[in-house]
Amino acid sequence: MTDIHQPTALLGGLTPAQFMRRHWQKKPLLVRQAWPGVRPPIDRAALFDLAATEGVESRLLSAFDGAWKLRHGPFSRRQIPPVKKPGWTLLVQGLDLHWQAAHDMLQSFRFVPEARLDDLMISYATDGGGVGAHIDSYDVFLLQVHGRRRWRIGPVADRSLVPGLPVRILADFHPTEEWVLEPGDMLYLPPLYGHDGVAEGECMTCSIGFRAATETTLAQELLHQIADELEAPPADATGRAAERIYRDAAQPATDQPGRLPASLRDFAQAALTRALRDPQALDRALGVLMTEPKPQVWFDAGAPLPTGCAAVLDRRTRMAWDDAHVFINGESFRAGGRDAKLMRQLADARRLTAAEVAKLSGDARGLLDDWADAGWVRPGD
Repeated sequence: MTDIHQPTALLGGLTPAQFMRRHWQKKPLLVRQAWPGVRPPIDRAALFDLAATEGVESRLLSAFDGAWKLRHGPFSRRQIPPVKKPGWTLLVQGLDLHWQAAHDMLQSFRFVPEARLDDLMISYATDGGGVGAHIDSYDVFLLQVHGRRRWRIGPVADRSLVPGLPVRILADFHPTEEWVLEPGDMLYLPPLYGHDGVAEGECMTCSIGFRAATETTLAQELLHQIADELEAPPADATGRAAERIYRDAAQPATDQPGRLPASLRDFAQAALTRALRDPQALDRALGVLMTEPKPQVWFDAGAPLPTGCAAVLDRRTRMAWDDAHVFINGESFRAGGRDAKLMRQLADARRLTAAEVAKLSGDARGLLDDWADAGWVRPGD
């Protein structure tokens, strides 16, 4: 795991703790040779093959003769323009889900909570290719892994867009800084900071992006999850319901039958307050939501772990924990004692050694075998 107090070349000699305090969601950072000797996590031919695969999120963006055009994959090889033709970009989202080298690269950024870490997108561009001046609602690290790309960046006062385009391009962008990034160089940008990257010759850029839910969206999803967990308590020994039923014995006759009764509104408010009163209901909903796999993710069935081997999370697995639970791929489990400590270790380090696996209780080991059977956990060295 990352030592957050150890200076690192990735952050220009800052420690992760210093970077988060000084730059995260505050101001950009350019790091020359953040990743010396970096190589693309995937080569061009394999990337084009991947973009032809169902279940892989890919986009092809071109600006031939000044006309922007956006298409969504999968793409046959014939649909991808010649590599010597300038002015086009192939974007493959979630490369870390499909390609182990990209997943390994993403691990260097786990000094940010994994609940915030989204994916690694790769951009392949020919000379002059780019996506136009734009802003993102999330933090992003732009790591140059092949060729050169010229970046122009600056704060954005006017977020209006050029109308009639298939891409969101700022109509009034005034960059304040400009650099050419070469392999190993990296640029960090906080949310809503304008940027425009243009390839100088053939280039590949890895974008490490983060999740940024809006308040409304998060509330909608949490309430939906909490509602899914609600269950009526069982009846008592006499068969009577163990929860209150709406009663209105004091309701007078009305000459406004269409009006909602105030007593019904009060009963409904009390029911919602009671449903949200349990803090662990929110904790469970949040953990389940943050570890839910993306819609295009699927797992290959595995088998229980052999005796005496380590356990490693599959690259597609999302795992998290809080003080009372562990969460994995949209499921929650109560955890305590030594088992909880080891499961938290699995979430943090994404692996347990064989000796650590051997320390799990019988129930926890059975759970780990279930996850391995589902393909969420793999045998390690």
